[in-house]
Amino acid sequence: MSDAALAAVFRAASGRIVAALAARFRDLDLAEEAFAEACARAAQAWRTAVPTNPHGWLYRVAERAALDLIRRQTVRGTATLPEPEPEPTPEEVLMADATHIPDERLRLIFVCCHPAIDPQARAALTLRLVCGLTTAEIARAFLLAEPTLAQRLLRAKRKIATAGIAFEVPAPTAWPERLDTVLSTLEIAYAHAHADGGGTGRHADYAAEMLAITATLATMVPDDPGVLALAATLRFAEARRPARVTADGMMIRLSEQDPTQWNAALIEDARRLLARALKRPGRDYRVLQALLHAEWCTRRSLAEPPPWPAILTIYDAMLTVRDDPVTRLNRAVALAAVAGPAAALEDVDALAHAGLADFLPYHATRAGLLHDLALPDAAAQSYRAALALDPGEAERRWLERKLAEVTASGPL
Repeated sequence: MSDAALAAVFRAASGRIVAALAARFRDLDLAEEAFAEACARAAQAWRTAVPTNPHGWLYRVAERAALDLIRRQTVRGTATLPEPEPEPTPEEVLMADATHIPDERLRLIFVCCHPAIDPQARAALTLRLVCGLTTAEIARAFLLAEPTLAQRLLRAKRKIATAGIAFEVPAPTAWPERLDTVLSTLEIAYAHAHADGGGTGRHADYAAEMLAITATLATMVPDDPGVLALAATLRFAEARRPARVTADGMMIRLSEQDPTQWNAALIEDARRLLARALKRPGRDYRVLQALLHAEWCTRRSLAEPPPWPAILTIYDAMLTVRDDPVTRLNRAVALAAVAGPAAALEDVDALAHAGLADFLPYHATRAGLLHDLALPDAAAQSYRAALALDPGEAERRWLERKLAEVTASGPL
């Protein structure tokens, strides 16, 4: 198995296995260390023979590595240790076909979102442990410096270890104080699932998992508008996946996607969830976000104009609930379609000091506005800034095409 293939298997397995180990041993650092040890052993063992169930193999080996680590930690000599597993045969270790990996991710999400943990670290810790995102990826998602984010993760794990936080889904009475962070985590994880529009990104597997987890939450908390709205949003977004790239793998902007390729069943499922959310009082940010996606999904074909005026109205309402740079940036795209690129560029330039220097959509949006204003030199500079931020393959192809267009349209 190649190094790239190994890395893909490890990424896909990390969230579920780390969650299962953390639930069993109640030690986050131990869970991560044991999984890392299993990956190291796999990197050697799989060069000659790849098990038919790689995830099961990793779980079994990580479980045993965790037990070995506990036994070696003499400072825990008074602790009650889990009963050791029977020594597996070589065939069992190699194949592990019957190994059952308990899916403890939702439990670990609630653990990481405990109110005793600093609010700024809850979602980040969950994304690191449950979703397997790197510290750098999480730092970019939160517009933070990587060392700052690393310190928050370290403090959060120490808090769980010292505060005696139970590794279990709390009673329903305790859900409200954790739920917003849980939803934010799932939202960011899903965003990473389609960070590359072609579905070839390192976290593409998250899409189906986040749909399943939000479905579970909608059953657990059937009357919470935020839960229902996020479940709807993810389904609206996932329904559009078939139309996101060209035949040769280049990104297609939402306004240019062919609605006839969208998944009608997912859209109907999303509409049912949104209808339930709208019956509850209040219009929080997530309900408005779901309405935004629902508005896009009213299009039946490319012959119908994009619903830009309605989209701009919803963004204006979102700013009254949560006024942040990313919402303002997205609003600028709708403003450009309604009022022209000059007005939108003014709003985007006002975000220059809002911590978006390493945020690829900021540079791509600004480049498009400059392009529309016939400013090829400035547009090319912004397209290059976006390309320098390591976009996914589908986005990279689109940005390179746009850069070529502005380069050809005028002197540089």
